[in-house]
Amino acid sequence: MRKLLPAVVVVAALLPTTPAGAITFGQLDGNRHPYVGALIADWNPDVQGPELLCSGTLISPPVFMTASHCTAFLPDVGVDADEVFVTFDPEPVTPNGAVLPTTTLLPGTYHTHPEFGFSGPGGFSDPHDIAAVVLDAPYTAATPARLPTLNLLDTISLKDQRFTAVGYGDVRDEKGGGLNALRSDGKRRFVTQGFHTLTKSWLKLSMNPSTGSGGTCYGDSGGPHFLGDTNLVVSITVTGDTACRATDVTYRTDAASARAFLGQFVTLP
Repeated sequence: MRKLLPAVVVVAALLPTTPAGAITFGQLDGNRHPYVGALIADWNPDVQGPELLCSGTLISPPVFMTASHCTAFLPDVGVDADEVFVTFDPEPVTPNGAVLPTTTLLPGTYHTHPEFGFSGPGGFSDPHDIAAVVLDAPYTAATPARLPTLNLLDTISLKDQRFTAVGYGDVRDEKGGGLNALRSDGKRRFVTQGFHTLTKSWLKLSMNPSTGSGGTCYGDSGGPHFLGDTNLVVSITVTGDTACRATDVTYRTDAASARAFLGQFVTLP
């Protein structure tokens, strides 16, 4: 499941798993992570006006990092590269995803990774599912989050390490109920989670509330996973189980392929 909004059926057809994105078993973020924002676009032909699409992170004053599966389908629904917006408001949209009239929208241009794809070269082992939005003007109201050094996660002990996920979108507060337990209120949330496994491109995290963890769900795609309670974003939300209940599958930002893409937009550590 890709953690896009479930209404994005055109993207679902492109993926090897079911799409998904929001925070489960977490709490309201307020201004705790002011550098985490939402990607907004007029992407849904069934709704008039712009809506919440995905989450993401400010990694330099003019650059917002998100996932490529959040942007790759936009040309097919008539959204040009310079027709997206970013907001860092903690409560920018209504429960159905429509932008509130009080929301501050920052215009920008999206850049999908040219090698993005879950089939073909790389496949699921490295789908290059990372994208950037370059804002028309630098955003200076928050200090950008930090990126990790090359292969940082390979150099530290992860067994007992905690991570913090942040995003906008669907919410789960109940352990049972499957998809029926999901709801949306359009607010930024955060939650901590434990380590599961590490591969060359993926950091897999536990989101099982029975072990004290939460995770992401529909609408959190592209959002950050921070190392502990720092502002060091070591991966971004991509996929997981359909009911947003077991495992987060997140794309590493410390891997060489992710850094090669990001290095076109920011100075890397």
